[in-house]
Amino acid sequence: MAATESDRDLPSALCSEFLNFSARDTATRWLEAADLKKEVYLHLAVYVPRILCLGPTTGGGGAGSSREEQREELACQLLLMAPLEWFLLGEEPSSGLAFLQEKNQPSPLCGHVFKVGEPTYSCRECAADPTCVLCMQCFLGSVHREHRYRMTTSGGGGFCDCGDAEAWKKGPYCHKHTPTADTRDSEEDPAALIPADMVARGYSLFSVILTYAVELLTWDQEDQLPAGLEPPARADTYYCMLFNDEVHTYEQVIYTLQKAVSCSQKEAVSFATTVDRDGRKSVRYGDFQFCEQAKSVIVRNTSRQSKPLRVEVMHSSVVAHQRFALKALSWLGQVIQYSDGLRRTLCQVGLQRGPEGENSSLVDQLMLNDSKMWKGARNIYHQLLMNSLLMDLKYKKIFAIQFAKNYRRLQTDFMEDDHERVVSVTSLSVQLFTVPTMARMLMVEESLMKTIIGTFVDHLRHRDLHGRFQFDRYTAQQAFKFGRVQSLIGDLKYVLISRPAQWNDQLRLKFLEGLDAFLELLKCMQGMDPVVRQVGQHIEMEPEWEAAFTLQMKLTHIISMIQDWCSTDEQVLIQAYRKCLSALNSCHLPEGEQPISLSVAGHSVETFRYQVSQDKVSIHLPLYRLLAGFHILLSRTEVASRCPEQLPLGELSPPLLIELPLRCLVLCAQVHAGLWRRNGFSLINQIYYYHNVKCRVEMFDKDIIMLQVGASMMDPNHFLMIVLSRFELVHIFSSTDCRKRYREANKDVVQQNNTLIEEMLHLFIMVVGERYVSGVGQVEQLEEVRREIIHQLSVRPMAHSELVKALPENGNKETGLERVIDSVASFKKPGVTGRGLYELRPEWMKHFNLYFHHYSRADQSKAEEAQRKLRRQSGEDTALPPPPPPPLCPLFASLVNLLQCDVLLAVEGAVLHWAVEPSGGGWTESMLQRVLHLVAMALLEEQQQLEHSGGDDDITFNYTRKITRPGEAPSTSGSVLALLESLQNAPHLEVHKDMITWILKMVSNIKTARERTSSTSSVPSRGRGRGPEETVRDKDKAERKRKAEMARLRREKIMAQMSEMQKHFIDENKELFQQSLEELEASTSAAAERSPPTFEPTCVSQVCVGPRRVGGAEHRQLVICILCQEEQEVRGHGRAMVLAAFVQRSTCIKVGILPFLRSAALFFHYLNSTAPPADLLIAGPGQWEALCNYLSLPSNLLQLHQSQHTLLDPLIHRWCCHPGVRRTLQGGGVIVRFPRESNRLIDLPEDYSILINQASSFTCPRSGGDKSRAPTLCLVCGSMLCSQSYCCQTEVDGEDVGACTAHTFTCGAGLGLFLRVRESQVLFVAGKTKGCFYPPPYLDDYGETDQGLKRGNPLHLCTERYRKIERQWHQHGIAEVIGHAQEANQTLVAIDWQHL
Repeated sequence: MAATESDRDLPSALCSEFLNFSARDTATRWLEAADLKKEVYLHLAVYVPRILCLGPTTGGGGAGSSREEQREELACQLLLMAPLEWFLLGEEPSSGLAFLQEKNQPSPLCGHVFKVGEPTYSCRECAADPTCVLCMQCFLGSVHREHRYRMTTSGGGGFCDCGDAEAWKKGPYCHKHTPTADTRDSEEDPAALIPADMVARGYSLFSVILTYAVELLTWDQEDQLPAGLEPPARADTYYCMLFNDEVHTYEQVIYTLQKAVSCSQKEAVSFATTVDRDGRKSVRYGDFQFCEQAKSVIVRNTSRQSKPLRVEVMHSSVVAHQRFALKALSWLGQVIQYSDGLRRTLCQVGLQRGPEGENSSLVDQLMLNDSKMWKGARNIYHQLLMNSLLMDLKYKKIFAIQFAKNYRRLQTDFMEDDHERVVSVTSLSVQLFTVPTMARMLMVEESLMKTIIGTFVDHLRHRDLHGRFQFDRYTAQQAFKFGRVQSLIGDLKYVLISRPAQWNDQLRLKFLEGLDAFLELLKCMQGMDPVVRQVGQHIEMEPEWEAAFTLQMKLTHIISMIQDWCSTDEQVLIQAYRKCLSALNSCHLPEGEQPISLSVAGHSVETFRYQVSQDKVSIHLPLYRLLAGFHILLSRTEVASRCPEQLPLGELSPPLLIELPLRCLVLCAQVHAGLWRRNGFSLINQIYYYHNVKCRVEMFDKDIIMLQVGASMMDPNHFLMIVLSRFELVHIFSSTDCRKRYREANKDVVQQNNTLIEEMLHLFIMVVGERYVSGVGQVEQLEEVRREIIHQLSVRPMAHSELVKALPENGNKETGLERVIDSVASFKKPGVTGRGLYELRPEWMKHFNLYFHHYSRADQSKAEEAQRKLRRQSGEDTALPPPPPPPLCPLFASLVNLLQCDVLLAVEGAVLHWAVEPSGGGWTESMLQRVLHLVAMALLEEQQQLEHSGGDDDITFNYTRKITRPGEAPSTSGSVLALLESLQNAPHLEVHKDMITWILKMVSNIKTARERTSSTSSVPSRGRGRGPEETVRDKDKAERKRKAEMARLRREKIMAQMSEMQKHFIDENKELFQQSLEELEASTSAAAERSPPTFEPTCVSQVCVGPRRVGGAEHRQLVICILCQEEQEVRGHGRAMVLAAFVQRSTCIKVGILPFLRSAALFFHYLNSTAPPADLLIAGPGQWEALCNYLSLPSNLLQLHQSQHTLLDPLIHRWCCHPGVRRTLQGGGVIVRFPRESNRLIDLPEDYSILINQASSFTCPRSGGDKSRAPTLCLVCGSMLCSQSYCCQTEVDGEDVGACTAHTFTCGAGLGLFLRVRESQVLFVAGKTKGCFYPPPYLDDYGETDQGLKRGNPLHLCTERYRKIERQWHQHGIAEVIGHAQEANQTLVAIDWQHL
């Protein structure tokens, strides 16, 4: 049975006690008591159940519920909180708190805790890392306002870092928090500034209250209370308490509640909303049996597809004390805001170790029981931790140590928990680990780096026989756990985000320990998800690949950060290199490959038999790639040249170093050639992400670098032969007559081999030519970024956001774009539509490289076409030779020898030999183009050596001499140079003619330069200024310009002659032209006589409605019937047609007879096509009569009344009875207002962050102060609405609709314009079922919108775009915009617009 009515009479009993209760006397009694805890507990045992156990709470809220909450709040304050405050302060609370605030000397830390959706600002120039943020007030008062900054919205829970010197490289203080002479030193004890007796009372009271709160929040018995809190009288009253989870949907919970507790849908929605917000909610109140019945229904209804909803039957006194425990924690958080001394006291209480020893402090107990608490309890105690421990630097350090000690256990609890990380205590890691000094202290004292990585590896236990991660057979539970375990990588990123400026032995030791753990993690990834080529039939089931790439993407920044740390200390770098090489050697390499010997172009090499097309191959090789990164650092920091004896370079086996990265690149080539079609989309996706900007830095790029490392340490001929072998192309280039073999082979095989040859040649180009990595080439990091931008803009002009997406981000979410973009590109501002674009400056086009390694095939094709077009427009040849490369670092200097080795010359000679005859499928133009590019690279290399050498003896690169001698294999028909000369004028190679000509001129110039160098070896060639190649190009360019100028003059002369001939013709045939004009005028006037007098009509003749209506103007309107799609004229007696029209309703009422008559005249003019009289075309005093005549009305309205009084009398009576009309008539105000000003949309602030700030303080009007998740601003009236939530759904015409849809029916007659503030997105709504999203009127400095606020650039109002939205609204064009958007929408998932 339900609770009896007598249970509701408790408030009246409490009211009488208010008069007799004295908080001061109670506090005095506590002060005199020997056992404070016992006295306080006794007081709480009496009053808490009576105040906070007042029976059921209605789901729908309402005035009664609100009054109940106010009574409860008042009773809590007078009977429970007031004695606590009297005891603490020793005087009347208001004056005591004022005294504390006056005496307080706060630290310079701001500590403002962010609300959900509140704007946060991070300076991109000064922040130590992206997690360092300012609140709006601090930002506006700081130097960072004038810097490049990022604006985002908070998810809630973090706090402002103003005043934290470690968070900012400069400008750590705003004007408000700048330290003054009165500011307390951070080392000084703030408790010394308040009276000692208050400190003692505070310590005692805080111990009791915090102990009470911890006991109740970690209490797991539903029917009993802790000792000392048992109520004097125990009633049989219980709550059926429903708890939140992240498994069941809103709909499931609402449906279940309706069945279980027989509530309305509205009440069920309210229950579900509160459960989601607070983590739990009582859904039934009564005796035990009554509540147990509801529990069984809920469990039964939610356990069919998943685990059931958690629901418990709890005694009302337990619930009451838990509610007060939360109120007590909130009170503690408020009190310590008045005094840093009280804050320090609370910190001491919280972290005081108990008698049990380890992990016995009250804070430890809260942390270790975090996953057992409901969401509301977690949020409140987390808030208290942030207001206390994290704001006190001394105790923040102690808390961080405890957090690190318990890290593994806390993370394990989080894995088993199903709540989001934002409501887990583990989310506090961002506040602790991002402080550089604290992170390094924890790394040294608590081995934090090793702990995080070890915990991560422990939770990924699914391995194959070789110990590698295996994701292909993951269950749903394992997949869920994998998603949660990724947060540990985020914690590791926080620890490593700031590299140390100074090292000590302890830090080196602990970092290298952490590196050992990280290498163990990479060993588990090495070779995971291997693939084997499917032959015969298609793969039956697509294998799992996403988990491995998700892991790779998450670790990309970690790997880069570890390399950054190593780059700052030689000892660490050398040890890291050794450890990585050792880990690599311990990895399992495939055994038992058959040794083979290869011979090409007179050279032989020993290797083993392996074919990518037949054997297993994996795309995941993190150990090789990390070693490549360390090798680059050895070169960049010159450690390799200064300390070679400390490095294990002798242990390196170059063929083994290149083996697996080479297999990976061959796999990509074979996929592109179509050999792996039967392996499905999973492999295609893997290849895509391997090259994608999110992964390529630590995948594709490092594989190229590893090949460069190996090639720089090997004989170039041996390297190229191994590459040929892995590409499975040795048989083609070692054959004595490869052309014959091509003709005999299967056409598909020939085509596949052609593609593989193209890919292999491209790989040669990349290995030798990709030098824009500091450590491979002698370049700076900014040059690398600039080169990326140049090649992106060579494809087409791009918006800022497109360029940012095309560049890899570092750990601080920076790409380096802004530092170089203005030097290489010009910005073109956007108009009312579109976005701003960057265009490459002409002077940088000479740096274009057709075979830029980050181009996709599509991008390469577009870039080539764009560059050739530009060259043709400027009158230049269409050759696209490679740009001069930067010099190589000493460790990689031998790479250039690849260009002049015999094997490459043989490959070049073979392709050129095939190209002598038109391709019959035996070769491709892309193949030839790549060979020409390689030849050009070699010539540029030789030219650079000539320009920088002291004489002919210094030159080691002799490509021009080697290409003049006949080739050795596969054909001895002539030298490379002879083949190029024979191809220069071949008709089937017209497109390559300019490039071949450029090569031959370069050869000639180099020979000339060599002769000059050998004859005048004493004069350094670098003193001659411009190189011979540039001189030749300048001459060619001048010649082409001269020819283009002559052609232009010729065209202008011809055009002038034609214009002169036209004039002569008109002069000679004046009579003919005059006659034609006269005939034209005559025919026009005749047509005018035949047509009705539409121009200059009189008032008398023109009547648009009634029996005297004049026929409409002759206006033929041809339209298309939407049913039969036939075009015909719209006529009254014509065939029936089906047409569409849109009628926009309006909420504007036109006041006054004259405006009404004008509107009527316009309506009938367009309805009947009757031309208006002249008097209506101009404003003047005669409009009244003209309007009446035109509308067939008497000019005296009394005459109209006399003739039509039977019709008009009831209408006039209804009009005059309207309260608004009666009020106006009685008040004697202005009845007719004319002209009426046009409606306008509301004014918006210029800075978007002002809107975000307003929205962050907006609370849901129906959820008891809950922050709205999707605050939405009506652009018509300015109302802020709680959109896209169940709590604010309203019933309209029997259907539940969201707040925006409901608002349109009261504000815009069913049509609405809204701004979704947190998404920076405009929403158009028409009726219940139609809507669309529209670009907002806010743009960043690059002329782009930021829908979703993902980029974080500052946004400012674009007035033109806002006026465009307003114009569409004025012209009733919103519905048309929605219609077009819905037609263009190709997504299969429809949006329920009525729920927004």
